[in-house]
Amino acid sequence: MRTYAGIFPGGRVGSVERYAAGEGPPGTVKHGRFALAGQEMVAMDSHVAHGITFNEALSLQVMCKDQGEVDRYWVALAEGGEHGPCGWLKDRFGLSWQVVPASIAEWMSAKDPAARDRAFQAMLRMTKPDVAELQRAYRGR
Repeated sequence: MRTYAGIFPGGRVGSVERYAAGEGPPGTVKHGRFALAGQEMVAMDSHVAHGITFNEALSLQVMCKDQGEVDRYWVALAEGGEHGPCGWLKDRFGLSWQVVPASIAEWMSAKDPAARDRAFQAMLRMTKPDVAELQRAYRGR
């Protein structure tokens, strides 16, 4: 929670409830509330092994206003993790993120199928998104 709260604007850790003796490993986190960029989040942990982990079926998307934001989030979230294709990365906790320019929503829903396809094909060739290159592809330049 502290890691993510330190990356996103307005990030803060609210309440943290810890296991008491007899509930689980005393002092470890059971439940916590935090906020990232104004979005309230809840995290829970269990001291019982469930045999599950994060996978790409769940990812969080970070819509960035410009290349500077893409670069900042890309570095911060990928620290200790791994880069993937098309703006995807996995952080050091195994959580998948999509760090993309906010304009991607417009480009991928454009009425012009050729422009949409150019932007999509350009994104497929990238690891970290290059906003200027995606704009050029979308515009056909």
